[in-house]
Amino acid sequence: MPPVSLPATSSAGPSLRPVAIWVFACCAMIFVMVVLGGITRLTHSGLSIVEWRPLLGWIPPLSQEAWAGLFAKYQATPEFQQINHAMTLPEFQSIFWMEYLHRLWGRLIGVVFLVPFLVFAAQGRIARRLWPAFATVFVLGAFQGALGWYMVKSGLIERPDVSQYRLAAHLGAAFVIYGFLLWLGLDLIDEGRRERALGAQKLWRRALALTVLIFATAMAGAFTAGLDAGFAFNTFPLMGGRIVPEGAMELQPWYLNFFENIATVQFTHRVLAIITFVLAVLFWIDARRREIGGSARLAADTLGALVCVQMALGILTLLLVVPVPLAAAHQAGALVLFTAALWTAHRLRAAV
Repeated sequence: MPPVSLPATSSAGPSLRPVAIWVFACCAMIFVMVVLGGITRLTHSGLSIVEWRPLLGWIPPLSQEAWAGLFAKYQATPEFQQINHAMTLPEFQSIFWMEYLHRLWGRLIGVVFLVPFLVFAAQGRIARRLWPAFATVFVLGAFQGALGWYMVKSGLIERPDVSQYRLAAHLGAAFVIYGFLLWLGLDLIDEGRRERALGAQKLWRRALALTVLIFATAMAGAFTAGLDAGFAFNTFPLMGGRIVPEGAMELQPWYLNFFENIATVQFTHRVLAIITFVLAVLFWIDARRREIGGSARLAADTLGALVCVQMALGILTLLLVVPVPLAAAHQAGALVLFTAALWTAHRLRAAV
């Protein structure tokens, strides 16, 4: 995540603290949004609302006739006709509310972001040089809403499932927006403090590289989820009794295997996860040997602990054949680990 420079000013204390709290609150809401999106995906609720109404979509059905109309529209979709053809109206309502909550939460994030920004900007709490950064976040958020609908549309045509490409793009955009906001928030509370540490120059760049690797692993996880690849090869560390699964490169051209072949997609996610785990542990060991302290030490220790938890969650999710609570925790864990890596990079950069 590229650093965002803040003007050195004594106002970073009382005047910027409310802004930082607001930024972190937005980050927390995005985190919840990612978890809700994962649960929506795991419960197969995402295709229950077949229309995108950005302005009026926050109004839920208020009558039996309205419910009947929505259910009739869902009955015309491939998911109902091919999978849920025996679904009743009460069963439809249960998946509708999950998707409705997901979309409503996205709208609330937009309001919680835009209104305080306008207030803080009018009060002069946000420096003008930072306005473009916050405006970029808002534009990305609006794009993310459109991208979500673009993803849903892919499951309303022929195949009763969303495109794994669009799913990965949607999750990736959430990570980017979250990461950009988190870095801004960390800058806002930094207040120009520095905790000098020997060797922090190399360490912070390695932490940033780890952040990118965690992001790439999460995107491979999105392709795994999009293809329901977690329901295959439910053993670890071998896949079907082999290190490299049979049929891993059977698609042509060869590069399609990394995006459309269930065996290859899951294998790629495993390999990236193992590499991330090993490099994160080695990073933690190296950080412990160096003369760093304070929040930088705490961040590095947190990263080392969380990568172990996330690895365990991933293995358990696979071995237990993707139970919803574990799978949702695994997706949430990816964003928590991403957070820890960004925090570590930020604190080490401050120690340079």
